[in-house]
Amino acid sequence: MEALTLDAHSRDTGKGAARATRREGHVPCVLYGNNVDPVVFKVPEKSLHPLIYTTVTNVVNVEMNGDVWECILKDIDFHPLTDRPMHADFQVLQEGEMITLTVPLNFVGTPLGVSDGGVTNYILTEVSIRCLPKDIPSQIDVDISELSIGDAIHLDELEEEGVEFVGTGRQTIVSVVPPRELEEVTTVEEELELGELPEGEELPEGEELPEGEVPEEGEEEEPEA
Repeated sequence: MEALTLDAHSRDTGKGAARATRREGHVPCVLYGNNVDPVVFKVPEKSLHPLIYTTVTNVVNVEMNGDVWECILKDIDFHPLTDRPMHADFQVLQEGEMITLTVPLNFVGTPLGVSDGGVTNYILTEVSIRCLPKDIPSQIDVDISELSIGDAIHLDELEEEGVEFVGTGRQTIVSVVPPRELEEVTTVEEELELGELPEGEELPEGEELPEGEVPEEGEEEEPEA
């Protein structure tokens, strides 16, 4: 994975200083890690766009005053109204030390069940993993081309060299479900077989419920002629 580079600049701390930093078009940031003293800095807002507006995970080299830290973007806060980045946290990667992070899923192919009218239900778009810095994937590819209606892929079915997936093993990631229209028709048919009608439905003129059905509570059977 090719690392991106951020040209960082030192900054003052405090709420007032942070607001001033944002007015300059910069984003207040901090980096941290085991055996690494926290470093506060700022970067131009636009320089964060390749890390924010992307479908992959990137390793980034933060450069400041001749020092370089290999990091990942660990967390970022956005303004609730403008959605502009307000603050970013970076975690330093250290050789031989496992790291936990979130990476996106990349679904590959079109399920077989879609050609039969099924609908692909994407439940997760990213997963948490643990791995060494050298094994960090930009994304996890998931082949869904063989899924038929009723099939699903679970977390414990994913495989990626050097990666440990974090979470409940049988958690569903993606499935192919019947179209909603088919489910509704099936439900109506089942109710008719039971001699019942969906709420608000009436039988067409001349049709009757299955013979021998017990009337609904509160209704009386009509006497035979």
